[in-house]
Order: sequence, then C-alpha cells, then structure tokens
Amino acid sequence: MKTAQNSSGKEGLFTGTWTQVFAAIVGTLFAICDGMNYGWTSPIIPYLVSEESHIKTTLHEAEYLETALMVGSFFGLPGTIYFVNKIGRKKSLLLAAVVNLICWIIVGFADTMVYLFVARFFFGMAANMSFVAAPMYVAEIADQKIRGFLSSITYLMMLVGFIIVYSIGPYTPFYITPVIGCIILLIELSTFIFMPESPYYLLYHQKYAEAKKSLQYFRPNRNITEELDEISKAVERQKAEHGRIMDLVVVPSNRKALIIMTVLNGGQHLVAISVILMNLHSILQSADSVYMDSSHAAILFSVIMLVSAQMASLQVDRYGRKVLLIASTIMTAFCMLALAIYFNLKHNQYDVKGISWIPIASVMVYAFTFKMGLGIVPIIITSEIFTAKLKAIGMTIADAWYVIGAIVSVEIYQSLSLYGYHVPFYVFTFCSFLIAAFTYFYIPETKGKTLEEIQMLLKGEVVPVKNREEAEKMLSVL
Repeated sequence: MKTAQNSSGKEGLFTGTWTQVFAAIVGTLFAICDGMNYGWTSPIIPYLVSEESHIKTTLHEAEYLETALMVGSFFGLPGTIYFVNKIGRKKSLLLAAVVNLICWIIVGFADTMVYLFVARFFFGMAANMSFVAAPMYVAEIADQKIRGFLSSITYLMMLVGFIIVYSIGPYTPFYITPVIGCIILLIELSTFIFMPESPYYLLYHQKYAEAKKSLQYFRPNRNITEELDEISKAVERQKAEHGRIMDLVVVPSNRKALIIMTVLNGGQHLVAISVILMNLHSILQSADSVYMDSSHAAILFSVIMLVSAQMASLQVDRYGRKVLLIASTIMTAFCMLALAIYFNLKHNQYDVKGISWIPIASVMVYAFTFKMGLGIVPIIITSEIFTAKLKAIGMTIADAWYVIGAIVSVEIYQSLSLYGYHVPFYVFTFCSFLIAAFTYFYIPETKGKTLEEIQMLLKGEVVPVKNREEAEKMLSVL
C-alpha cells in the first residue's frame, strides 16, 4: 500500500502516524483536568470566602488548598515509581484517571473543607503519576519524526484546562467545573482502555508477541521487523545496566541526564510561571494597570499560552529543542526585566502612568515566549534522555523537581516582594539568562534521534549518520 506523499515526493510529517496521534490525545485527556485542578483555586477561593459560599471557610484555610495539591504530589512519588514499572504506562494512566474521577465527584458533593482537602491531596498524587506515565508512554510509541509534537500534547491539554477553569469558574455554579472534569475523564477511560501498551515496556517484560502487535498498531502498513529488533536490542542493553537510584549520579551519562532535567524542570518555575499564574491579579493591580480587567486578563493569558504552545509543538521537530529553548528563555528574560524595571521606577516614586501599559504587555508577551519553548520543551527532553531501566525513577524525580521549583519560586516572590516587586523579578530575569546559557553549552540536540542514539549522545559517543541527506544537513550546519 502506498503512503501519502506531498508535492515534492516526500512523505508528510504525519503520514502513517495517526494511530500514534490518537493514542497520545486520548491518553493525555487527564492533563485537561490537571490544568483545571492547578488553576481551580484562582476563581474558586474568592467564592469560598464570600457570603454566597455553600462551604464556610476563611481565606487562610482556603489557601491551603494549593498546598494540599503539592503535598499530595510528593506523597505520590513512591507509588508512581512502583506502578509505572509494575503495571505499565497505560494502566498507570487509567488508574490515575479513575482517582481523578473519584476526586471530582468528591469536590462536586463536598459540603465541608475536609472533603476538598482530601480531594486535592489525591488530585496531587494522581497528577504525579499521570505526568510521569504519559511522557514515557508517548515517547515510547512515537515515531521519531513527530516525537516532539506528541510529547508536547500533554502541555497543550493542560493549557486547555486552564482556559476552561478561568472561563467558567468565575461565572458558573460551583458544581459545573467538577461535572466537566468527570465528563473529560469518562471520555479518556472509555477510549484509552483500547489502546496498546508501549512496545518498550512490553519488550522490557519479555512480552515479544504483544510488543510486536503494539508496534504494528502504531506503525500501520510498515515492515516493523527492523525497528522491533532495534528496540529489543536497546532494551536488552539497557536492562543489563544497573537500575539503582544511585546510578543516576554514579554513571556519567545518567548524571548528565539528571542535571539536564533538574535544571529544566526546576527552571521552568524559576522564570516565574507559577508566580504569575497564582498572582496575576495582584501583580496587575499593584502595577496600577487599568487597560484590562484581571479576570479577562487571566483568560487572555491562558489563550495566548495555548496558541504559543501549539505553534511550538508543530515546530519542535523541525527546528529542534535547543533553538526553541534558547529563544524562549532569552525573550522571557527580557519580559521579566521589563517588569522589574517598571516596578523599580514605581517603587522609587517615579510617575509611571504614561507607561502603565508595560506590565500588561510584558505579561502577555511572557505568556507567548514562555510556552514557545521553556514551557513545553522540558517535558519532551525529560521523556527522551533516561534509559529504560531508570526511566520511571528519572521521570518521577523530574516531576518532584517541577514541584520543588514551583515552591521555591513562590517563596522567592513572597519573601523578596516585601522589598518591592522589582526585586524578585530581577532574580527571575537572572535565572532566565542562566538557563539560556546552560542550554547552549550543556544540552545536546535530540531532534530526529532515536532513544538509543540519545543515550549515545549523553555518553559522548559519535552517533552514526544514517544517510547522505542527513550528512549533508550536518555539514551545512557546520
């Protein structure tokens, strides 16, 4: 059977990959709910502390709903490592979806804060498992030509969740958000259950026949013998390597992967994304910006992030991970610098009314530049750089650093903003430039490489050039 070709005679980017795309989409629907969970407190806390609330609470007590989510994520780390390796990527995602579904039901019927705290805690545990299992699953089923795009779908789904909760949370009854969350999860459970498990996982557990069937599903109308043999050899080689946690530090290639994912996952927050998401209203109000209502600004902010992430997901396999990361961090740094200078002038009693558009403009440009690279590429790279033996542990630690980075950034903001809003934004600017330099000098380009070739790069070995066309591209770059 002939494959579809474009006018130049070459196969299109998505030719023969639609089964992969479908599995990646239905397998990451949970991320919409995770985005809703993350942004849920922004419109709901004002309701909970108002006179109209059906659950009486205080602002101090309601703010712990955010902490409960983070604490649950930490407590979910051991379970994540166990389940992802024991029952597989697919079943871990289904388990997390079931937990999420139960939690949304609890939220919908909650009449005391205790139920909300319990639900938020288990939301965190489920999110931890999902954000480890999903990138692993997607990276292991994906054709290398679209692996970057498929890996980015998780973040795109999460941004859809932000838009939903920012758009409906302030304007609809309390129970509407849980209902939407339940509907999304029921769709995932009723479709993803029919998808095959990752061929890497199946081969790792010596289920050759199932692995062959899985790879055939994800590579329709292709001869999979060679690829199946390559994956089998790669898995066997990686199984022969040690899989202890200490090997992440002792083995040079693993240590490099650990450093890369630590900087990127923690660094996402050290450029202020959590600070802005959680404090967008107060930042704009402190800047005396009168150009846009804070609720409308939050919706626009999330929409811009989604558009930017979508654009980046389509370009990440064309221009590469490093280019997007470096461009994103540098432009994000300038957005932070503009905010810092504005607040510095305002702090020193300068008249800034004539330039009060700068904060809103900087925040919106930040939404675009952050999601263009730094907000979407780290999850792609993290899913690519660990060996099969250490992937579950590595991905879980990466998720832990993501949470740690969020907590540290919020602490920096809350502590240093006492001396003026400009102080933490100068710190975030400095961190952005540091990450750009780190990316340029330390992170290898993984675009177009198989998972085995990426391991060779991390070890400093020469990756063989497969054909003349690729050789010419490399020479043109040099």
